[in-house]
Amino acid sequence: MIDQFNRDINYLRVSVTDRCNLRCVYCLPEFSKDFIDESKLLTIDEYFRLIRILGNLGIKKVRITGGEPLVRRGIPGLIKSINNLENIEETAMTTNGILLEKYLDELAENGLSSLNISLDILDEKKYNYITRGGELEKVVRSIEKAIEYKIKIKLNSVIIDDFNKNDIKSLVDFAVDKNIDIRFIELMPIGCGQNLKGVSNEEILEIISKDRKTAEMNSSGTISGPAAYHKIEGTNTRIGFISPLSSCFCETCNRIRITSEGKLKQCLYYDSKLDLMKMLRTETSDKKLMEEIKNEIYFKNKQHNFTGSPEDKEKEKEKNTMSVIGG
Repeated sequence: MIDQFNRDINYLRVSVTDRCNLRCVYCLPEFSKDFIDESKLLTIDEYFRLIRILGNLGIKKVRITGGEPLVRRGIPGLIKSINNLENIEETAMTTNGILLEKYLDELAENGLSSLNISLDILDEKKYNYITRGGELEKVVRSIEKAIEYKIKIKLNSVIIDDFNKNDIKSLVDFAVDKNIDIRFIELMPIGCGQNLKGVSNEEILEIISKDRKTAEMNSSGTISGPAAYHKIEGTNTRIGFISPLSSCFCETCNRIRITSEGKLKQCLYYDSKLDLMKMLRTETSDKKLMEEIKNEIYFKNKQHNFTGSPEDKEKEKEKNTMSVIGG
């Protein structure tokens, strides 16, 4: 699908639930977050129908996200169904890794292509604090088991100033030891993230460069996304930087999202407009769905406005947490 700015939209991120078994400080409040009732989420069959339609429209990669996708029943089966669609080239998942070990055998058998695993720190006490109850050991075991299955793995790390900035080196060392990639994602000013101070990826690279020699890599031109990669010399590990604020990548954005509430999102910043759930539950035909989706995607915004005026932000900005939108 080509939008009005001639971008090829071929990457779909699907949030299958807003629920999570952790409450990371930059994502969810510690208390009083009411999760969406399951009746107000798309069913697994509805997700599959939309993914099939979008595959026919040009989507080539699908990433399952949440919340935490593995708290929802039926996800391994959904992965299998997606993997059987002829137009989908890659089926991926983003997870915190806590439940991953339990489902990994089935996910691998069903054709999961790659995993992004959230890991912000390797100190057990600090990990428990930042996730409000997470067990680091479970995540590490999941990573090691996924490596045995030869599933492509990337670590996703969010660095918060005055909390885990001093742990950047140990995260990179861990990635090198496991022979996997690590990506540093700028803290997004959405939901709980608005109240925290992040660390720029430029500063993170400076910290890494004190101990490791790195070389910037050319863009691979794949459908995977916006990360700028540096190779750590003498290793197979790449360090990725996703910098939507300090280094806007909107010009080449190739993605859309389906939220856990069944809305189609053109952009992480802007509020959702097209209500896919309503269309699905009023017996809308595949043809009509395709027309509405194509029209919505064609008018995808040129770029986000995270750095715009407070007045504009109040009018335009997505009000949901990242767990609803899909991390």
